[in-house]
Amino acid sequence: MSRRWAVFALASSNFFLSQFYRASNAVISSHLLEDLCLDTKGLGLLSASFFYAFALTQIPISIFLDRVGSRRTMSALSLVGILGALVFSWSNTLGVGVLGRVLLGIGMACNLMGTLKLLTLWFGPLSFATLSGIVLSIGTMGNMMATTPLVLLVGKLGWRTTFQLIAGVNLFLIVVFYIIVRDRPEGGGEKWSRPEVAEKSEGAISRLLLLLKQRDYWIISSGTFVSYGVFAAFQTLWAGPYLVEVMGLSAISAGNTIFLMNMGVIVGAPAWGALSDRLLKTRKWIVVGGHVILAGIMLAMAFLTRGTGLAFLASLFFIFGFFRMTGALMYAQIKELMPLEMAGTAMTGINFFTMIGPAIFLQGLGSLMQTLYPAASRGQEAFAMALLLCSAFTACIAFLYAFTRETRLS
Repeated sequence: MSRRWAVFALASSNFFLSQFYRASNAVISSHLLEDLCLDTKGLGLLSASFFYAFALTQIPISIFLDRVGSRRTMSALSLVGILGALVFSWSNTLGVGVLGRVLLGIGMACNLMGTLKLLTLWFGPLSFATLSGIVLSIGTMGNMMATTPLVLLVGKLGWRTTFQLIAGVNLFLIVVFYIIVRDRPEGGGEKWSRPEVAEKSEGAISRLLLLLKQRDYWIISSGTFVSYGVFAAFQTLWAGPYLVEVMGLSAISAGNTIFLMNMGVIVGAPAWGALSDRLLKTRKWIVVGGHVILAGIMLAMAFLTRGTGLAFLASLFFIFGFFRMTGALMYAQIKELMPLEMAGTAMTGINFFTMIGPAIFLQGLGSLMQTLYPAASRGQEAFAMALLLCSAFTACIAFLYAFTRETRLS
């Protein structure tokens, strides 16, 4: 295997673990409620702390990735994440548990952006969207591993020992990563850039300030905030109550339906990347079209009633995951709008909004449903309101995205 594919495999493995840690609380929540003496509010805080720490860490990462490089930045932060996994496994109170999840959020915060920066330097621009889509699919497999496989492992070892075991695997992986991976191939990597922009972006702070002046940056950041925020809030929390309490599915049928949504993500990520790179030769219009369809899906879900066929629901959820991955092209577009030396700054800049989105939508939708429908906060009317709101936000993003600059490929 050539070195660049070793770089791809090791970096993607780190992102796999990031997604695993992110989704792990869902299936061990009953253990956490008992062992840490939590209530529902405390469990929500424990889950949200990962996302808040992850998002805030994007700010310094946007500087360090371009100045220090992916190899050292990812390695150092991963050590923080490994410590976080251990602290979390030792916790017996909410405060210690939150500390562990905060350290995990910080430690995993660079694994996607660092991987994308490595892809930028080790592979050609015509394959970036395809490879980044594959990376996101690998990450989704990490989400899946945090479901039934994690339940089985926790059943045998307990959740504390399980997290300690995973921390050990993580440590081994990051040592191999540091030994093998280099920030760029010998000879310097890609030589594409926009000199007229690069001349104005000397210094990390200057690059960041230049990025903040770009209209496209704010539109794309808003897009990732809504696109991933809505999807992740639904995927990690609200899909279950919607399917069980509104649609009347059993827990097993609901789990299988959510599994199909994840399968849609796995299929959609490389598919949209390949279509964008090789056939349609556009980022912008795929994102616009995909989010129009997503808005339509959530609009339809708002008016579904109990008794809707399982096959129809399963198909709808698969399509939801599939078209959500048009949003992954936002990373390729912002990368192509900026010079090479600003790639890390640009992608981590929008990733801050990507990761703060789930935290805001998770808490915001729950609070809104509880406030407007206190007697039936997980009933059909409450979910209809939440889905209509998410549909409206997504439609607005599709409209705004039409005003971004196209990055057509030659």
